[in-house]
Amino acid sequence: MFEKYHEPLLSRKEYVTRQIKHLFISAAIIVSSLLIGILGYHITEGMSWLDSFVNASMILGGMGPVDALHSSAGKFFAGCYALFSGVVFLLGAAVLVAPVIHRFLHHFHLDEPDDEKG
Repeated sequence: MFEKYHEPLLSRKEYVTRQIKHLFISAAIIVSSLLIGILGYHITEGMSWLDSFVNASMILGGMGPVDALHSSAGKFFAGCYALFSGVVFLLGAAVLVAPVIHRFLHHFHLDEPDDEKG
């Protein structure tokens, strides 16, 4: 997926294309996680679709639940979803910044003199 250390740096156009692909991958991860939360709140707590969306997006965003939970299944789901959401948030951020970090490191590696040929 990424160029090797001995390969030249990507052109700006190719880099922007790579960044856009990673943006879509990150968005797909977040949206699918949001859908899991919406379904979970709707099924376990019997919330409306809109209330399920609000609670799932608040948990996924790190803010916490909006509505009080009444069932044991809903409380268990909310706890598991909160743990899952923390990992998903980090994963989405990592996918988004990976091309930036790779380009930064690759750029500085190309500037180093080659000790083996010198």
